[in-house]
Amino acid sequence: MESYHDFRHPLPTDDVAAIDELGKIYQAFRDELRKAIVGQDLVIEQLAICLFARGHALLMGVPGLAKTLLVSSVAQTLDLSFNRIQFTPDLMPADITGTDIIQESGAGGRREFQFIKGPVFANIVLADEINRSPAKTQSALLEAMQEHKVTVLGHTNTLKPPFFVFATQNPIEQEGTYPLPEAQLDRFMFLIEVGYPSSTEEKEIARTTTGAARPLLNHLLDGEKVIAYQELIRRVPVPEHLYDYAVKIVRKTRPTEPESPKWIKDTVAWGAGPRAVQYLILGAKSRAALRGNYMASLEDLEAVASSVLTHRIITNFSAESQGMTSKKIVERLVKEMRED
Repeated sequence: MESYHDFRHPLPTDDVAAIDELGKIYQAFRDELRKAIVGQDLVIEQLAICLFARGHALLMGVPGLAKTLLVSSVAQTLDLSFNRIQFTPDLMPADITGTDIIQESGAGGRREFQFIKGPVFANIVLADEINRSPAKTQSALLEAMQEHKVTVLGHTNTLKPPFFVFATQNPIEQEGTYPLPEAQLDRFMFLIEVGYPSSTEEKEIARTTTGAARPLLNHLLDGEKVIAYQELIRRVPVPEHLYDYAVKIVRKTRPTEPESPKWIKDTVAWGAGPRAVQYLILGAKSRAALRGNYMASLEDLEAVASSVLTHRIITNFSAESQGMTSKKIVERLVKEMRED
């Protein structure tokens, strides 16, 4: 006789057990990060959702909010290789991908080209202040983020999985920065907004960072285990109505679509593309599994909608004059979808 859970979802017993295990690991993961990071629970959850959904994340926040520390702590907790790239106006693409140099080979003094890997060859790459470099340097990450490959002088080098790019950006600086092109933004699964801590958390930050050395974080997973859980996330079932919801809300962000509301046509220049639908579903799957659920729900999808859609919606001058941001547009869309 089928159990209640077997009736509600088509997952095999092994996958059910694996999701239960993932839920426990996620709780341990959060506990470990709390040793180094005070507060930011929602940010940690969003990073974890991206990580297990095999996505990249753009962290937006003012300086001093521990964005860099958070990413390096994630790498340490998961026992993954980590490289940090400080983006500056004079950074070149070869400084990211690596380059060929001439080396002497053998006793005869024969010379040949040898590829020297750049910092992009790591499991977790932190692109710090990514908008401080021009587009030609930012684009050095495009192939790596999408194809997990790096091509230099006609030779293609494969990046070892798992591979993640976590980029940071300061929203208040304008001079000396280069806005990310839409193609680059679309490669990021989530836009994660990192806000100020509460007064209690800020007091705790002052206490923990001005005293003794910070504690070392325990390794909870390795690369192979992370890949196994990523495959598990892909198998999490999604009800048909969630696919319909994801397609409907993304199409409503496009002012050229007939189903788009009038207020969208008046405020949006460009809406989200098909990749947004994919990331809405993957985000819902990942969030459900991390919370120990065996099937994605509407609550999961609504929870990731803002992070997936905000950086994919380009507003026009009318929206700016009304103070209507991309985030407010997504929030209104979700609310209207709920009321339908």
